[in-house]
Amino acid sequence: MRETQARLEKRLERMELHASVAQARNATAAAPAPGASTPPAAAPEPAFTTPELTVVKLKPRNEPAPPLPTRVAVVEPSPDDMEMFISPAAESDSAPADEPKEQVDSIVLDALFDQAVAALRTGNVEGGVERLLGFAQENPRHPRADNALYFGGLGQMGLKDYATAAKSFERLIATYPAGDAVLDGMLRLAECRLRLDQKEDARALYTRILTQFPGTAAANQAEQRLASLSH
Repeated sequence: MRETQARLEKRLERMELHASVAQARNATAAAPAPGASTPPAAAPEPAFTTPELTVVKLKPRNEPAPPLPTRVAVVEPSPDDMEMFISPAAESDSAPADEPKEQVDSIVLDALFDQAVAALRTGNVEGGVERLLGFAQENPRHPRADNALYFGGLGQMGLKDYATAAKSFERLIATYPAGDAVLDGMLRLAECRLRLDQKEDARALYTRILTQFPGTAAANQAEQRLASLSH
């Protein structure tokens, strides 16, 4: 608006200047010659006046901002969703926060197994046998359950209870046929058969080792013992 008003004022100044020049020319042309009578002067024309301009002030439109939704529906979580944030009290009490419960149980069971074997080696044969057989009974899925039966059978052989030892080795072979103690268990079972004067059963076990596990250390021992039985 200010720029527009300034342009209008300049335009009016130019118009006033042109009007003044035109009036001066008209006055010169109408001047009487020398010696002529001067007519009465006409009434002067009113000077050019600047028209009044209306000042218009523009104001920015004051419109309220569009309303935004501020209410959010609150939904209670379901019990299934809450289970992922709440751990059972039993697990939090029995296992440290930085170790899974399964890992803690495995460490404890490994320690129990080692203690039972140590009892055999230090002379507490009966106590060691009882611990080992109990370990295998209570933890049949533990990786050392077959070894517990094997060492328990060895302890029973040390007590010269060959019949009970044979049952431990039979249980080992039947329950853990793919275990790492099964071949030694078969050799010890055959030895128990010999101690019980069951030579044919012992011979059958040695033959089974030779045919099913050829090339192993257990097969070499079985071959040597078969040869000794033939003499």
